[in-house]
Amino acid sequence: MTSHSTEVERGERFQFGANWQRFLNTLNEERIAEAERSLLRLLELESLQGLRFLDIGCGSGLFSLAARRLGATVHSFDYDPQSVACTRELKRRYFPDDSAWTIEEGSVLDREYLQGLGQFDIVYSWGVLHHTGQMAQALENAAIPVADNGRLYIAIYNDQGLMSRFWRRVKKTYCANRLGRLLVSGIFIPLFAIRAVGVGLVKYGNPFGEYAQYKKKRGMSIFYDWIDWLGGYPFEVAKPEEILRVYRSLGFELTNMKTTNRLGCNEFVFRKVT
Repeated sequence: MTSHSTEVERGERFQFGANWQRFLNTLNEERIAEAERSLLRLLELESLQGLRFLDIGCGSGLFSLAARRLGATVHSFDYDPQSVACTRELKRRYFPDDSAWTIEEGSVLDREYLQGLGQFDIVYSWGVLHHTGQMAQALENAAIPVADNGRLYIAIYNDQGLMSRFWRRVKKTYCANRLGRLLVSGIFIPLFAIRAVGVGLVKYGNPFGEYAQYKKKRGMSIFYDWIDWLGGYPFEVAKPEEILRVYRSLGFELTNMKTTNRLGCNEFVFRKVT
């Protein structure tokens, strides 16, 4: 999308898709299986067989792939053309010529686009809506394609007050230009690595224990998540009660939730009440 490339050039947006393209080199069966388990765990389902699954901001395509392997008919879209390319690459690898998996460019801020997609049993958007630059609108729009009695599964960065504002400045610096990227990466990647080694030694008696365990968290990669964290701009946050208030006003009820008191994401599953 032209607007996407313009925002990147202006230093207003992180290139998530470029990071995900590198992540695909690490993807294996273990990571895919863990992504499947994490989907089913919070949705409290044993299978997605026969369900329609919408992946808003599909990123690497890992969770679209997981949903398709679990039996869902999948529609994936992303604002970032490189993320769309990543998802298409996973479809090419695992489900070539599959009519039950559709992938395209699109924006969650485009209400007309969302209204044209139809209704879905599960609408999934993990760690996406807070990167749109218009989170309040994105939260509201994500509810549009949810079918009656359908589920909405979202993850939103936890509001940590001053600390969240500090990280917003770091991310903006990272995206500003090449010097910003080098500066932020040069400071924080070594700090993150040292911390990971320390946690590995304390928790697992192995300096690489934290690295090994990380792939069990939704099948993701610790290094590429570091880059995603440092560069993830635009960046907005919300307290759990704020998210609950939004969706209650839109006719949803909370069915499951996983929260943190740290800088990570709070996860929510809502059901659309008929």
